[in-house]
Amino acid sequence: MPKPNDKQLQMILEDMVVARTQAGRLWNLQRQGQVGTIAPIDGHEGAVVGAVHALETESDWVLPQYREPLGLRKYGPEVLDTFMLYNLGHPAGGHIPDPIKVTPSQISLGASIPHAVGLAWGMRLKDEDGVVLVFFGDGASSEGDFYEAGNLAGVLKVPVIFLCINNQWAISTPTHMQTAADSFASKAEAFGIPGITVDGNDPSSVYEAVSDARIRATSGKGPTLIEATVYRLGAHTTADDPTRYVPSDDLSAAQKNDPVHTLTKEMKDRGLWSDSKQEEVETVALERIDDAFEKAKNTPLSVNSLMDHCFTSDTSRQSRQRSFLTNSAGELNE
Repeated sequence: MPKPNDKQLQMILEDMVVARTQAGRLWNLQRQGQVGTIAPIDGHEGAVVGAVHALETESDWVLPQYREPLGLRKYGPEVLDTFMLYNLGHPAGGHIPDPIKVTPSQISLGASIPHAVGLAWGMRLKDEDGVVLVFFGDGASSEGDFYEAGNLAGVLKVPVIFLCINNQWAISTPTHMQTAADSFASKAEAFGIPGITVDGNDPSSVYEAVSDARIRATSGKGPTLIEATVYRLGAHTTADDPTRYVPSDDLSAAQKNDPVHTLTKEMKDRGLWSDSKQEEVETVALERIDDAFEKAKNTPLSVNSLMDHCFTSDTSRQSRQRSFLTNSAGELNE
C-alpha cells in the first residue's frame, strides 16, 4: 500500500492543526451565541485528513457527515470557506461551487451512504474515473441506509469507499451497546466486500488503507468498508454534556493518543515541524475563519436562500413552502 512521504505528512499535519484550531474557534463562537450547534472534530483529525489526502481531488468525490468539513482543506479554499459559512449557519454554506467534488455536510445519520452508492454507480455507468468516499460514524451503521446501500454496492461492485469512524460513542451510547459484532468492519462480510480496521489516530495508516481501497475500486473490484478507530475527545455536539456519561479515566487514556499531539511530536523529532511553524499555521487558520465569520455576518439573507440549492428546480411541495415563507416574511416586514 502507498505510504505518505515526508512532504505529504507535513501537509497532513498542517491540515490537522487547521481543523483543530478552527473547531476551537467555532466552539467559542457557539458558546457566545453567535453560531448554531456544531460537532467538534477533536480526536477525528487523523482519520479524516489521512483519508482525504489519499484521494485525487480532480476525480474523487467526498460525502462528509457533520464532523468532517474542517478536514477537507486539500479540496481547496472554496470548500473551506463554504463549509465555514455552513458551520456559521449561513445558507451560502449549503452550496459547493463546481467543479469541486465535495457535497454539503448533513446531520441525518447514514442518509448520505445511499447517495454515495448512487453517485458511484452513476460514475461507472458514465465511464468516469475516480471513486466516492463517504464518511459516517459507528452510530450511523445501525441505520437501514447503511445495510441497504452496502448490499447494493457489493452487488454492483461500484467504486465506493465506506469509511466508518468509530469514536466509541453514538452520542451517549457506547460501542458495546451499539453492536454485538466483533467490529464494524466485520459487517462487510454480509455485503461480500472487504472490511478492515485501522488505527484512526494514525493518519498514515488511514492514508494507506484508503489508497489501497481506491486502487481496488478503480480497478473494477468494487467497494471496501474501512473502520477507523478513534476516541471522541470532545462533546458529541455543542448541545451535549459528555461529562454525564464518558468515564474520566477513559478520556484521560485517550488524550494520550491525541492524533494531533502524537503526529506533532513525531514530526518535531524528525526535524519536519517546529513551534514557529505551528504558530504560523494556527494564525492563518484563525484569520481565515474570522474572515468567513465576518462575511457571514455582513451578507444579507433572504427567505429564498433557505430554499436554494436543494433541487435544480423546485418541487411542487417546495414551491408551496417558498411561497408561504415569502408571504410570511412580507407580513412581518409590514
